[in-house]
Amino acid sequence: MTNPVTQSQILDALRPIMDPDFNKSIVDLDFIKNIKIDGARVSFEIELTTPACPVKAEFEREGRERVEALEGVSVAEVSMTSQTRQASPTGVKEKVILPGVRNLVAVASGKGGVGKSTVALNLALSLKQSGAKVGLMDADVYGPSLPLLTGVTGQPATTSNQRIIPLESFGIRLMSMGFFLDDNSPVIWRGPMVHGLIKQFLTDVAWGELDYLIIDLPPGTGDAALTLTQLAPLAGAVIVTTANDLSLIDARKGLQMFNKVNVPILGIVENMSYFTPPELPDNKYYLFGRDGGKRVAEELGIPFLGEVPIDPRMAGYSDRGEPVTIVSPESDSARAFKEISGQVARRLSTIAMKEPSILEADIAWSNS
Repeated sequence: MTNPVTQSQILDALRPIMDPDFNKSIVDLDFIKNIKIDGARVSFEIELTTPACPVKAEFEREGRERVEALEGVSVAEVSMTSQTRQASPTGVKEKVILPGVRNLVAVASGKGGVGKSTVALNLALSLKQSGAKVGLMDADVYGPSLPLLTGVTGQPATTSNQRIIPLESFGIRLMSMGFFLDDNSPVIWRGPMVHGLIKQFLTDVAWGELDYLIIDLPPGTGDAALTLTQLAPLAGAVIVTTANDLSLIDARKGLQMFNKVNVPILGIVENMSYFTPPELPDNKYYLFGRDGGKRVAEELGIPFLGEVPIDPRMAGYSDRGEPVTIVSPESDSARAFKEISGQVARRLSTIAMKEPSILEADIAWSNS
């Protein structure tokens, strides 16, 4: 009669499975949970650091095969779970506490017109589709675009203790100045008022439990962007650009702003990279130049997250409040956003696993 398998044998069988981001065994990383042995049946969990892990299917398959190859095991049941790690932000002088939010991620651009808000929305939706709990905050006070891009309107309600309840669409929680305005209402505010509104959106909104809160910053390095980088406990930032030189020059300015306040740069996204005609699916036409985002990323030593192609249907989708990842999930653009979201989630997990820095920023801004 075959002796029953032991927990130690199961862990030894799983030890060769390596996490590509941490370059360590999933056993040494303590990803294996709840091992149960019932005669020849074995069950266990593989707990990942993010639900957006792109190799979870490979982990599940290899884990099952390795354990079922053990003598005395007939069936191995593998459950894939996740526990999103929280990065430890540094350099925040007036720290805002969001107890239920694990990671705040800024999406920024040096200039307007590069599709930053579209990238922010589809990044949030791709993370949601991976199984994460996600919120999206529109920090563009003067030109809020979230109501148009999502098709969501109406003023948010408040709780009994006067906290703002975010609106929801496509499974993500939303907040924007646009929900409090009509289409013809101009926003004429000075810096201190902008500071107060952003702080209110962070602290007075009942965000609840979130793995990721994506913050769509206004373009440039003005009041709203500076306020957020100095106020919010940002886990990282994504820079959106196009391939042309003017956008790349401004993208560098955004990178410098985040570097000054010790916010990790998660990477660069090159939006509207190329166009592929439907009748020529193997052709790519680079209308704004080629590999500009990749060159800047290599020059500055930061990750290049990927290219998002031009999709002529995107303008119509946006006008109808239909994000491409929802209405055309098999399109090249939606696939690009899925790949980019996976890289962002993995980068955040890697940062969270490292020892947090004790450096605190005290930045004096000047015009020199």
